[in-house]
Amino acid sequence: MNLIDTHAHLDEEAFQSDVPEVIQRYLDAGIKTVFTVGTTAESSLRAIELAKKYDSVRAIVGIQPNYVSECSATDWNTIEELSRLPEVVAVGETGLDRYWDYAPFDLQQEYFTKHLELSKTLSLPFIVHCRDAEADVIQQLSEFAKGEKLNGVMHSFCGDQKSAEACLKMGMHLSFSGMVTYKKNEELREVAKFVPMDRLLVETDSPYLTPSPARKKIKRNEPAYVVQTAECLAELKGIPIEEFAELTNQNVSNLFHI
Repeated sequence: MNLIDTHAHLDEEAFQSDVPEVIQRYLDAGIKTVFTVGTTAESSLRAIELAKKYDSVRAIVGIQPNYVSECSATDWNTIEELSRLPEVVAVGETGLDRYWDYAPFDLQQEYFTKHLELSKTLSLPFIVHCRDAEADVIQQLSEFAKGEKLNGVMHSFCGDQKSAEACLKMGMHLSFSGMVTYKKNEELREVAKFVPMDRLLVETDSPYLTPSPARKKIKRNEPAYVVQTAECLAELKGIPIEEFAELTNQNVSNLFHI
């Protein structure tokens, strides 16, 4: 079995002391590729460094909405330059966040559009962060799309079926993290069951959102545990984990061209 973790943050402090061991563990678990995602210009540079150092790592570069108020013109120029490197498979994570109050909402919207335009210019997918802002994200995506299909991912999707339908209609892929395994999230599992198999992706968002089986024992999530989320999703779809891996890998290949 070979799986792909489409969203992790291997550059974060939680991994500073043992990145080689983390990578060996996910390779041993059958994870062939991990996308490490930048949240700032500096974080994106670190993501590039990891992708250059390890064959199994690819980079996604961008400025996460909670950090846009700290972003300078130079930082955005850095993202534009990095996004053209061969190690980069997508732009992001971008999007909107009403849960935290770290950045003015209109500034988040401005940078969301910047990322969308950059992804279109470079023919790269974009990765969307959305927290307590589903209606706002869908509206901005719809206005940007102007009726055309979009080439992006709703990362760690936690919206309802109506939001999922709206995103799918625009051509988006939906990626599910360890949250789908939590006992309280029955509604989210029903949404995952509804998503067409050719639009489904799986991720860890590590070091966050450890799936339930591992969550009882450890606090830090890591890419090796994407297997547990994939097993949950495969069970929801009524297919063997090996078939699930094959189908989601094909989705990754179609979307990210790797």
